[in-house]
Amino acid sequence: MFVSLFQLSFNSFAQNKQAETPSLQVIQFHLEHRCISCLKIEKFTKASLTKYFPGVPFELVNVEEKKNAKKAEEFQASGTALFLYNPKTGKKKDFTASAFLNVGDESKFEAELKKAIEEFIKS
Repeated sequence: MFVSLFQLSFNSFAQNKQAETPSLQVIQFHLEHRCISCLKIEKFTKASLTKYFPGVPFELVNVEEKKNAKKAEEFQASGTALFLYNPKTGKKKDFTASAFLNVGDESKFEAELKKAIEEFIKS
């Protein structure tokens, strides 16, 4: 009986934990030599995630490193690119154009990324 109660409690905890954590990763691809805009995209993205979506993983991927070739090819990234990604479903949203468009205005960048993530999670 104790084992059944323990398993029931554990299963309930696991289900609640899954419900709390959205299936989302944010991935930024880059070249070895990075421009100021690329560095700002990383900085603004990390700040936005910390502020609005703590716990959402951010991954920085150098497309010039051989170990990252498969991932870069999967996302068709050959330079700087910013993606929202659901690893469970494989769904991707390319946020690169918006990131570069708003890199000169941190508050606009933050607002647009927040909106894109909220829409991505809902869809």
